[in-house]
Amino acid sequence: MRPSRPAPTASFALAALGAALLAGCSQLGLRPAPLPDGARADVAVLETTDIHSNLLGYDYYKEKADPTLGYERTVTLIRQARREFPNTFLFDDGDTIQGSVLADYQALAKPVTCDQELAVYRAMDAVGYDGGTAGNHEFNYGLGFLSQVTGTPMNVDGGTHKRCAGPHFPLVLSNVYSARDGQPIFKPWTVVTKTIEAYTPDGSRIEVPLKVGIIGFTPPPILDWDKQKLQGKVTVSGVVEAARKYLPQLEAAHPDLVVAILHGGLDTHPYTNRMENGGWYLAGVPGIDALLLGHSHTEFPGPHYAGMQDVDATRGFVRGVPAVMGGFFGKDLGVIKLALVRRDGRWVVDKADSHSEVRPICQPAARGKAPDCVTPDPAIAPLVARVHEAAIAYVNTPIGDTTVRLSSYFADEGNMTALAPINAAQADYVRHELPKTHPELAGVPVLSAAAAFRTGFGGPDDYTDVAPGPLTLRNAADLYFYPNTLAAVKTDGAGLKAWLEQSARRFNRIDPTKAGPQALINPHYVGYNFDQIQGGIAYTIDLTKPAGQRITSLTYHGKPVTPDQPFIVATNNYRANGGGRFPGLDGSGIVLASPDGAREILARWIEHKQHLGPGDLEPTSWHFAPLQTRGPVVFKGAAGKQAVAAAAGLTGIRQLADHGDGTATYAIDLSP
Repeated sequence: MRPSRPAPTASFALAALGAALLAGCSQLGLRPAPLPDGARADVAVLETTDIHSNLLGYDYYKEKADPTLGYERTVTLIRQARREFPNTFLFDDGDTIQGSVLADYQALAKPVTCDQELAVYRAMDAVGYDGGTAGNHEFNYGLGFLSQVTGTPMNVDGGTHKRCAGPHFPLVLSNVYSARDGQPIFKPWTVVTKTIEAYTPDGSRIEVPLKVGIIGFTPPPILDWDKQKLQGKVTVSGVVEAARKYLPQLEAAHPDLVVAILHGGLDTHPYTNRMENGGWYLAGVPGIDALLLGHSHTEFPGPHYAGMQDVDATRGFVRGVPAVMGGFFGKDLGVIKLALVRRDGRWVVDKADSHSEVRPICQPAARGKAPDCVTPDPAIAPLVARVHEAAIAYVNTPIGDTTVRLSSYFADEGNMTALAPINAAQADYVRHELPKTHPELAGVPVLSAAAAFRTGFGGPDDYTDVAPGPLTLRNAADLYFYPNTLAAVKTDGAGLKAWLEQSARRFNRIDPTKAGPQALINPHYVGYNFDQIQGGIAYTIDLTKPAGQRITSLTYHGKPVTPDQPFIVATNNYRANGGGRFPGLDGSGIVLASPDGAREILARWIEHKQHLGPGDLEPTSWHFAPLQTRGPVVFKGAAGKQAVAAAAGLTGIRQLADHGDGTATYAIDLSP
């Protein structure tokens, strides 16, 4: 046992205190001098966006590995970037918690409890993030779920006041407010401080703190897209308005840099406070040093934005602000290399030495070979293995069988086999449910609209293709890719024609006299906005006509549709509330807003039918007007699928060239 020390005398204690005070003064005298002007530092801002809970390189719909996607490979790029750049910050741009079978399993099939962290956040925490924001799809499962899984108590109807397990990094969102008290449902901004490596003008290496302020934004149309879950509970402002409101507060915290994290893309149309992709206008708000983008499922810098006003789509600048958008589904990592220089006692961005880039997990495949993809980071799969296996078991629950191949390979060209079950299920549901609340509408014809969600946008495997045989919940999730709820709208013949005219913008205008090849598909019009409507109607699309004048024949049970003829159209909540900017669809015509998901309605319909054959599916309701062209009309699709087209009755489609990367160019014969 150690002997106890004697108590100090008063004189000893005073001497000790004096020594301590002297030591404190000495230490104060050793504080580092202010950074001299001319000091420099390189900082890499890394971005993930639109992960959509695609954690592993696995296709749940085809039940096989897919190395071309998955956050586990993005992590490999993150770790490489951290080795390359001594100073890094990592942020997430949203659309993180929804979008895969695994996500639906944790939200709908077996919801996580308050003490359980979502698999996607567990994976992200293993990597270490500095902040993030919420995308539009964060709201798909409702405010209660969002409040719980982000660990964010929210003073909103349905929110939780408990602080549940959530990500170990701050989420900021400045333009969504509680309808109860008008306060943001997340912190609108925060400041992240890290020690970075810098160099003085004489080349000496020093370590200094860098304060980075972050402010987040989500697309304002969430109030339309998820109206049933959000109406009366939150309000939303435009992104520019929110920036002008909160940037002064953020600047008062004296950050060295401000990074705006916008779940949105770039649009130079006149600004409104409902603008979906307000990044171009946000970049014009003074005080933003770097801009992170998302939502558009494409890459910036990149050719998609070439030629846009005040945008450098090669070096990655938007109105002079360094910016990046890192793809989707874990396919890419966004990187902004900021060169900082000390001027007048503060850090400023040296734009001449800064640039952005998007780093893909896969390099383009050589002809006839698999894509060259980075190896997955080994830390991620073990973290999510149990929920991954549980999700696979869940979606393999049997619900029926089919003798028809249900495919979206040629949905744009007239094969509706993947859409017909959705339309049949939606129409049956509306016919059964609508009279309960609107008996006066019981005799109005019910139509149904559906779009093919998977038409190759994500690569040659991004199609729905359900082979004849057993059907499971996995197949229903494949056929209906998004967790939309069902809605029904009342319209008339004029509104129906306008709906179809908008959908027909999916196609380019074809000049019959042109000798060279002409592309069938308009690349600026996304496939999920090409609604194909069934329920006894038939219509013709004339590709020689300008957009808005292409529906040249429209009949219902063989008789011409009149402008004032009433119809009910079953669709989803996104479309009914204005998604896609369809004429007349702004939420005002909704006569049925179902709490049931369209995917679940489809699964129950199949389960009730048990056996799907040709007689259970309405034939294709539309066709192209006969057209004789001098040159070929071409489109891109998955290679080697000409037989699929022929089996579906599309005999005028032939493959012209196999590109060796899983894709091919096809020609479609539109002649009489």
